[in-house]
Amino acid sequence: MTVTWDGAPPPSATPPGVLGWMRIIRRGLPILLTILLGLVVLLPLRLIERPLFGLHRPWTPWITQAVCRLSLLWMGLGFHRTGRPMDARGAIVANHSSWLDIFVLNASDRIYFVSKSEVAGWPGIGALARATGTLFIARDPRQAKVQAHLFEERLMAGQRLLFFPEGTSTDGLRVLPFKTTLFAPFFADGLHEVLHVQPVTAVYHAPAGAPDLRTYGWWGDMSFGAHLLSTLALPRQGHVEVIYHPALRAADAPNRKALAAAAEAAVRGGHTLEASEHT
Repeated sequence: MTVTWDGAPPPSATPPGVLGWMRIIRRGLPILLTILLGLVVLLPLRLIERPLFGLHRPWTPWITQAVCRLSLLWMGLGFHRTGRPMDARGAIVANHSSWLDIFVLNASDRIYFVSKSEVAGWPGIGALARATGTLFIARDPRQAKVQAHLFEERLMAGQRLLFFPEGTSTDGLRVLPFKTTLFAPFFADGLHEVLHVQPVTAVYHAPAGAPDLRTYGWWGDMSFGAHLLSTLALPRQGHVEVIYHPALRAADAPNRKALAAAAEAAVRGGHTLEASEHT
């Protein structure tokens, strides 16, 4: 069963109108062509990369990052990153506001998402997720050991995994309590001393004069298609600030709950500070 955050009711979707459709085409077509071109380059390259390097991907993540940066440019969404990705081995944890996080966080760093297994079957999106190396996790306690092994295997191969400890997306105005399940692999034998977790805060700012600050939030029963069209149809776009906080050493935390709490505090602090500076 999919977990969703049901906060305040989302705004009602309104038809784009003629000008809205023109903006959708003007922004959406270059994004689609950029994604297709990226796949044309990435998929054959992956056929060479896989037998040579296995789980390690030294080339294809650069393509994913370039595609996402160009897509944000075509969309018109302002993007700014502060801080820098860690050099240490480990994972990234971030707050989750929208499907836009896929573009924003891939544009920020060369990472691999951890996603619920249902996404693998979504038309279009599932294929893109598989092509870019997403790790799919089944929400089934009976498969916990298998999932933990896959997680550990990716980390030891040098992949920088990114997961959303909130477990669901929100309206973008808040950070929900972090769930601790995916922090467990950081305390496995042989990993505890070498792995780090880097907290990242993504703060979306609505376009100037927008009547609703939740413009980019995607939650509850909101349709992906309708939200995608409404985002592309906006007369003007806002911007997103991505903040990389100092990495946390797993060995410095006594258990997964303490590590999750420290990561949550960093993400929440960045969200509060960045939001207050723009109010």
